[in-house]
Amino acid sequence: MSFTFVDLFAGIGGFHAALSALGGRCVMASEIDKDAVNIYKSNWGIEPEGDITALANENGVNVPDHDVLVGGFPCQPFSKSGYQRGMDEARGTLFWNIARIIEEKKPKIVLLENVRNISGPRHKHEWEVIIRTLRECGYRVSASPFIVSPHQIRPDFGGRPQARERILICATKLPNRTRDLNLEPGLPELNWAKSGWSQQYWNLDKDLPLEKLTSKVKKEHVSLTSEEVLWIDAWDDFVKVIKKDKARGPLPGFPIWVDAWPPVNLIQNEKSFPDWKKDFILKNIQFYKAHKKVLDKWLEDWDFLIDFPSSRRKFEWQAQDAESLWQCIMHLRPSGIRAKKPTYVPALVAITQTSIVGKDKKSKRRLTVREGARLQGFPEWFNFYGQKESISFKQLGNAVNVGVIFQTMKALVKRDYDLLLDSHELLKSITTAPDNPDLILANPGNLLHGSNSKRIIQEELILKLVN
Repeated sequence: MSFTFVDLFAGIGGFHAALSALGGRCVMASEIDKDAVNIYKSNWGIEPEGDITALANENGVNVPDHDVLVGGFPCQPFSKSGYQRGMDEARGTLFWNIARIIEEKKPKIVLLENVRNISGPRHKHEWEVIIRTLRECGYRVSASPFIVSPHQIRPDFGGRPQARERILICATKLPNRTRDLNLEPGLPELNWAKSGWSQQYWNLDKDLPLEKLTSKVKKEHVSLTSEEVLWIDAWDDFVKVIKKDKARGPLPGFPIWVDAWPPVNLIQNEKSFPDWKKDFILKNIQFYKAHKKVLDKWLEDWDFLIDFPSSRRKFEWQAQDAESLWQCIMHLRPSGIRAKKPTYVPALVAITQTSIVGKDKKSKRRLTVREGARLQGFPEWFNFYGQKESISFKQLGNAVNVGVIFQTMKALVKRDYDLLLDSHELLKSITTAPDNPDLILANPGNLLHGSNSKRIIQEELILKLVN
């Protein structure tokens, strides 16, 4: 026996990996993206259903009974008309469809994931509706945001060197619908993030680990373009120039914007800028004046820098005492080139901003898809089956981190142990699971569905050949 779960907005199965490692059995998944459906089915042995609005609506709920409901749902604006109560206010949003399932099926635990700003000022109303709706459905849930990132979790607890703050909404069914309705429970305890360990101990080469790129194909897939190398070389020279001129001050913490410097001065209508931007421009002008001699020489040496795309004329240094840009992790962002120490990487995103690993100048490469999968906690056997790398990175950027979900579930069960005493299989599975999900996920034979994946794929191939 095991506990059962439903995986909504399933993507490629980050929730599935975490809950399977905790001993759970997926009884249904829902995902509308066809590429993600193929990857989910091929790895987990379950074909996700389609649109959640067809599964849960005013006409009914076509979802099997389950103990745990999970999902990384999209945040949508909720109606503020009359500030109605409960589920009516969420009508027309995908959260309303989730709430319909919760209301009908009453799972023991609900665990939802979203971006951090869902609890911020711009989405204050949405956040209040979500918390109020869950409470009115009879769940213990905190109105305080529970924010977790994989880089906060120690590697021996399934953490990963990726700064990716996400909000986890942790709700547990109350035995009495009105009990604790207006009480504010504490958040799950983050014991797995403490014990004298620091986020600065991460080392990409050791903790990810980085792949050894011996394959010509791999090198072609992750290598940088000549233009990208040129941009980085120019700013690498800038770092060295300023470090040599350190008597006049260190590299600043604010972003450098060449367009604001007096010799270049490409910025128009400064007077119309908001105060924060005027302050930013002033800091850049003061920085230029402090290093005028060496910066004029740098601009002369790199006179074609003016032809760089505007976003490549901006630079942000977060690498402290690193000697070279090629010793850093870099992101080519719309807001500029950002460099930081090779401890943990910025969050994977669902667009083409893959981190560049500057282990040394010879490497000149981005992260591979396999390294991206490792950053999200997917096991080594997880397969993307030859699909385009851009699609795989998009899927990874949309995925939930496995270690974060695994540890949040353990912490949630610990917090609400008193509400789960009648859920013997769920309690037993989660409380006796090892501290590190990697120990379970390393072997797909440990999972109730993962072990069936290859058999299912083989059967489909045989049917195609026969037909």
